[in-house]
Amino acid sequence: MSHSYNAETYAAAKKEIWKITWILSALTIVELAMGFWMYFSHGTMSSSMVMFLKGTILILMMVKAFYIVSYFMHLKHEIKNMIMTIVVPLLLFVWFITSFLYEGNSYKSLKNRYDKHLQEQTTIKVEEKHHSEAEHEKTAEPATEESSHH
Repeated sequence: MSHSYNAETYAAAKKEIWKITWILSALTIVELAMGFWMYFSHGTMSSSMVMFLKGTILILMMVKAFYIVSYFMHLKHEIKNMIMTIVVPLLLFVWFITSFLYEGNSYKSLKNRYDKHLQEQTTIKVEEKHHSEAEHEKTAEPATEESSHH
């Protein structure tokens, strides 16, 4: 038994694919613009603004993942049980990553609190050395006649 597709079904499917492609492209451009904005205004943005942008980018990534899975992996048209066999493990995977990151951060905080040696090492501030052109020229002086005779 073969499935027959008429021109209307083909045109509708093609139109839907192009629509999803444009949506994914627009989401990608917005994500890249936000990422470049964060990158090039590195020191001028508040930490809350950076966290907001990162959260927004994550949400946009999840929307893109939804579109890719539902349309290009054809899960939009699958039965509910098939979808659940993919979505539930995915949610568990996200939960595992979140819990491992939370646990690792908790371990780091406790280690910093109770291990005084580690705490002292992580709080040492290293001064950044700035060299001007004049200082650089002094250190790169050519050898004098006395040192060249030896």
